[in-house]
Amino acid sequence: MTSFASDIQSLVQSADLSRRVFTMTSLIAGFALATQPVSAATITTDAEGLDAGEVQIPVKDGQVPAYRAKPKGGAPAPVILVVQEVFGVHEHIKDICRRLAKLGYYAVATELYARQGDASKVSDINQLISTIVSKVPDAQVLSDLDATAAFAATDGGDAARLGITGFCWGGRIVWLYAEHNPALKAGVVWYGKLVGQPTELQPKNPIDLVADLHAPVLGLYGGADPGIPADTVKQMETAAKAAGKTVEMVIYPDTPHAFNADYRPSYRQGPAQDGWKRMQAWFHAHGL
Repeated sequence: MTSFASDIQSLVQSADLSRRVFTMTSLIAGFALATQPVSAATITTDAEGLDAGEVQIPVKDGQVPAYRAKPKGGAPAPVILVVQEVFGVHEHIKDICRRLAKLGYYAVATELYARQGDASKVSDINQLISTIVSKVPDAQVLSDLDATAAFAATDGGDAARLGITGFCWGGRIVWLYAEHNPALKAGVVWYGKLVGQPTELQPKNPIDLVADLHAPVLGLYGGADPGIPADTVKQMETAAKAAGKTVEMVIYPDTPHAFNADYRPSYRQGPAQDGWKRMQAWFHAHGL
């Protein structure tokens, strides 16, 4: 093979690898297909007074898209990493970022499935989990969140005041990140799994690493969530306290999974509003 032909082949292979590695190079607009139809109770937060929109986060193997919202002007704001639901960074997660920015935070949600696929276009939840979500390595997610925090520090965020919150799939990640990053000040988990069957890509569950918690964590759970039994929530709380960690678990009676997802039938206004107030108080109490 000539040198020129070899160079062309290398370019083609490189381009093909790039397409495989980064399936998503920009965020979707609207809501994920698997969440349709969208509820009439959906909360929409405007961007008045905010600098809000898509950004690209430099990571070790390229760039991943993210949604960032922060107050316009002023001093560097405390950073809150917002970790997506199982459906990816769709409109609800963007709205969460705007809500946090209205409170004075630099809120950023990175598309953590960017290499594995576009979750927004999959209408069947089981297919979504098997074809995309199960293929996302925990190590990759934690690395991307570290990169997001580093980006925020260059973009108007105060990296010395770093918090994290996440929902559903992202709730589990909040636990893992609190067990990973010693610079974290506080975390708030919304119905994130605590135990489960480990896999090669997800080798540990939050309860396995509870002794490594670096930051106080508030857990918000539904008492009628079949996927996260209340006894596992209490088991995590007991293990954390035995390890000398600051953890508070709140279980809302007769409340389902995804009770903060105002765009879905699972939404429960009372627990959602109470959880939001508790989250704010938790962040304030721990330096955010």
